[in-house]
Amino acid sequence: MPRGRYTLHDPHDHTPLGEEHFQCAPGPSGWRYVSRTTTPEGAHAGSLDLTLDDLGRPIRLELRAADWHVRAAALDGVTWVRSDPQGEHAQEGNAAAHAFTGASPAFLVALARLLRPEPAAPAVRVRLVAFTPPVLAPRTLDQAWALTDSQAHATDNAPLIVDAYQVSDLQTGEQHTVHLAGDVVLSAPGVELEDLESPPSGFA
Repeated sequence: MPRGRYTLHDPHDHTPLGEEHFQCAPGPSGWRYVSRTTTPEGAHAGSLDLTLDDLGRPIRLELRAADWHVRAAALDGVTWVRSDPQGEHAQEGNAAAHAFTGASPAFLVALARLLRPEPAAPAVRVRLVAFTPPVLAPRTLDQAWALTDSQAHATDNAPLIVDAYQVSDLQTGEQHTVHLAGDVVLSAPGVELEDLESPPSGFA
């Protein structure tokens, strides 16, 4: 069960955005990731609880930031309920999309698991609903994922397989690279792995 800490920063100007303390593991239903985020000053900023099924579909998402709260799942596309900080109003939403994304590195692992692009194969397109701090307003976007490289790195135990994905924003044309080892993000724009207490878990 990997447990560790990411630092988060603005990918454009490198402004520190805080830290995400996480733990994740494969389980009977697929994979689960839980985390809490803090501000650069160390104050509580939010939390995430994400569960995927064996195919990588999000069967449960609970996301909090600045007192905003989202509960969501893959249902008739994807469906969510977003609550305001006062808890007086809840807005339901639905979109013909495949999954969710947001600021957490967890969503990168989840998308790689869902799409499973093959080496040297054409990029896989996906429509997503993004929830980003601080207000978690839903936004629909389209991406394409391609597996560009996979390398084995020797460790004291089994070799560590590091996969490199090229991720393209199909609206803006912007591209970036994400490096994953099992269910841990090694590097991505705005994300740095600072601490890891146990090796990443692999997927069957």
